[in-house]
Amino acid sequence: MNVGEASATCRDVLEAVGSAVIADDEFFERIMVGVLSRGHVLLEDVPGTGKTLTARSFAAALGLSFSRIQFTPDLLPSDVTGTNVFDEEKRQFEFAEGPVFANVVLADEINRAPPKTQAALLEAMEERQVTVDGDTYDLPDPFFVIATQNPVEQEGTFPLPEAQKDRFAVKTDLGYPDLEGEVELLRRRAGRDRRSPTVESVLSRREVLALRRVPETVAVDGDLLVYAAELARATRRDRRVAVGVSPRGTQRLFEAARARAVLAGREFVTPDDVKEVCRPVLAHRLVLTPDAKVNDADEADVVDDALDRVEVPTIERPAT
Repeated sequence: MNVGEASATCRDVLEAVGSAVIADDEFFERIMVGVLSRGHVLLEDVPGTGKTLTARSFAAALGLSFSRIQFTPDLLPSDVTGTNVFDEEKRQFEFAEGPVFANVVLADEINRAPPKTQAALLEAMEERQVTVDGDTYDLPDPFFVIATQNPVEQEGTFPLPEAQKDRFAVKTDLGYPDLEGEVELLRRRAGRDRRSPTVESVLSRREVLALRRVPETVAVDGDLLVYAAELARATRRDRRVAVGVSPRGTQRLFEAARARAVLAGREFVTPDDVKEVCRPVLAHRLVLTPDAKVNDADEADVVDDALDRVEVPTIERPAT
């Protein structure tokens, strides 16, 4: 699959998801960037805006196996990863896979579970495997987590640990639809006898694997590598920031920029690709100082200031 074919395929997936979910194109594209860059996506918004439907619709459109984990205060790590169960006939313990063993895992309302249970996903998200009682089990390929959370000021939630947030390639929000979008939502509901819409499969598992290999073929100019690194380093020098973007975050910025180039149908990355993905990829990784929080500083503002300060390189289109 070449870049042009991959771009057209992505548009087909986004069109399929858009038939079920009312949202702007930028929201869908950010999730697709996560899919293409082999990362994970965190959706944050108030209840009832369509986060769960979005995750389910992407899994359906991609033609992948899907599992939903409802995070609650009493959820145990073994409820996520699985556990060893004694088989009476064989007189031995056998591993029973947990719901994390799926291509697309919806970690629904992840911030309603305590940090110990949230951490059960850490190894899965980074290593694509889980370890139970000393034994390691590989997860399906591809493996993609879409986590949803309500804002931390909502009652009964636990803030995600910084290490957990750093595992998400992209964080974005759905937001409320505009008037036209909300009316369209009602029209669609009036036209079916089920509460939730369904999405037809666009791809197969094999095609998704091929699609995710395409960004590896995208050219990135050396000056753009410096630009991405300087943006990450600028967040560490900001006095409002206690912990800046990690080297993992810098790599995710690079991968997301290549993915966005594929979405645009280009075989090379431009500075605009980097700038477009900078906020959703970097902002959630920042830890602000107590003084900055008191002064109502915002992580996205830190990223925007970094974009203003770091010089944008001039990149010529590669010869074809």
